[in-house]
Amino acid sequence: MASVLVLGFAMLPLRSHISVSTAALILVVPVVVGSAIGGIRAGVASVIAGFLVYDYGYIPPYKTLDVGTPQNWTALAVYVIVMLAVASVVASLDSSRIEARRGGEAAHHLSELSEHLVGDRPVDDLLETIVSAVHVVFEIPGVSLLVLDEGLLKVVASAGDPLSEEELARLAPQSGLPISVGTDTESSGELRTIALSASGHAVGILALRGLPTSKNDRAVLTTFANDAALALERAQLREQALRSKLLEEVDRFRQSLMGAVSHDLRTPLATIKVASSTLANRSTSLSREELAELYSLIEVESDRLTRLVSNLLDITRIEAGVFTVHPTPTSVQELVREAVNAMEPTLSTHRVDSIVPKSLPAVNVDPLLIGQVLINLLDNANRHSPVDGVITVEARRERDQVILSVSDQGPGIAPNKRQQVFERFARLDTGGRAGLGLTIAKTFVEAHGQEIWYEDAPNQGARFVFSLPLADERVTLR
Repeated sequence: MASVLVLGFAMLPLRSHISVSTAALILVVPVVVGSAIGGIRAGVASVIAGFLVYDYGYIPPYKTLDVGTPQNWTALAVYVIVMLAVASVVASLDSSRIEARRGGEAAHHLSELSEHLVGDRPVDDLLETIVSAVHVVFEIPGVSLLVLDEGLLKVVASAGDPLSEEELARLAPQSGLPISVGTDTESSGELRTIALSASGHAVGILALRGLPTSKNDRAVLTTFANDAALALERAQLREQALRSKLLEEVDRFRQSLMGAVSHDLRTPLATIKVASSTLANRSTSLSREELAELYSLIEVESDRLTRLVSNLLDITRIEAGVFTVHPTPTSVQELVREAVNAMEPTLSTHRVDSIVPKSLPAVNVDPLLIGQVLINLLDNANRHSPVDGVITVEARRERDQVILSVSDQGPGIAPNKRQQVFERFARLDTGGRAGLGLTIAKTFVEAHGQEIWYEDAPNQGARFVFSLPLADERVTLR
């Protein structure tokens, strides 16, 4: 309206040079501008202002609202009719433009929100994503997501202003207090709820402190709530499936463990039982050599049982996640010597060749863990080597690592079984069982940030190789 007044008075000095119809055409401009900027109301106001300016300044007699001749009445009436039509069309076009823009924004919001729900996310992560997206995109002051837990609504995720204790009590199913539901009407700060339901049952409730001001945004919010419900149901089903799979894995592990323990316990226990019974019943009739052999047999099988129990304890610590690594500078020669000495009673007729140069630098490892690795690899080589076979322990330096290997002269492992050999209770083509020893060795080596792998040894034997990190050469060995 102000633009009409300004333009009308600005043209007064030129009034003698322009016709009545020209003035009417010029005064169309502010009406169009007003309608485009302020809508139909501003357009009508501009038409009224233009009518007064046109009549007062450009239709004789000037400076009065007297129209004079019938021709002037006609011109004024045509001006009003045309201007109202122009204002209506411009306002309608502007409204359509605004609706189209908001529709585009709504589509963008929905696309943006849907992207948050795509992918296999954990339930907790998905819950936070839902409330954060609604809070940020729709500019809602407070958003909370609640689920029913043992008959009570529990807040599992929130963004913005949290719910008060009073509001939580109001939302409780047994409160009997009214609460606004859905997005059908506008709201400013009122607490409202939107049910998240999928497959015919509720998976949660969105509690909103207010709603979007735009009708399109409210429609997008409803659509997003439906998508969020489906995504949440999918995540919950996925976690249930994972829990079921975990229970199946635990059951399989328990059965495998029982099978392995019973298998590995049976032989040494039977041997100890036979040897001890013989000593108890026939010790007086046995020669010194026979007695020594029986005593040695009991000692060897007892050591085997000790290693089995030690492996079971180690795997329990690994499963519980409570074993820790305490690295310290350690001599490679000492590691190998102590492991061979620990296995000496069990090695029987097998000979161990140690190829460990004295010039090798110290390694930064936990000596107890790496000692157990060597013992398990020696035990594995002992069980698969032929009678009077040679077991070779070799160490060498490669750049910033020491490479240790344990080789035997047994049948080796088929190429398609070489990865499985480190799995718990893997059965080999030779009829043997990898048991827990190699699994524990792999776990302990990887706990140092290193690797263990299998290679073919000379004469078709098996060679297990692993790396160890070098220690700082300035540190004194313990």
